[in-house]
Amino acid sequence: MAMTIGVARVTLYLEGSFSLKDKRHVVRSLTQRVRNQFNVGIAEVADMGDMRVATLGVVCVSNSAPHADEMLATVVRFIERRVEMGVLGEVETELIPYGD
Repeated sequence: MAMTIGVARVTLYLEGSFSLKDKRHVVRSLTQRVRNQFNVGIAEVADMGDMRVATLGVVCVSNSAPHADEMLATVVRFIERRVEMGVLGEVETELIPYGD
């Protein structure tokens, strides 16, 4: 059975963050809301020590590449509308076929 793994790397620029505590609050709140709303994995994957930048990794698995692509696009739009103290930066996505 073939499946597609959708991966997104989302960079957030947190201009209103003045400490790592501010950043952690924003990242935890946002990742929890994404987990609650969508059936995807999400975590902070880079820039852990930078209080002004957060890089999130998002992963979904589907039996359809177009569905995985749409799911990632929906999650990115959700993040863009709900990021506190900052703005959405770079977004990179990749669809990885797996199986037959």
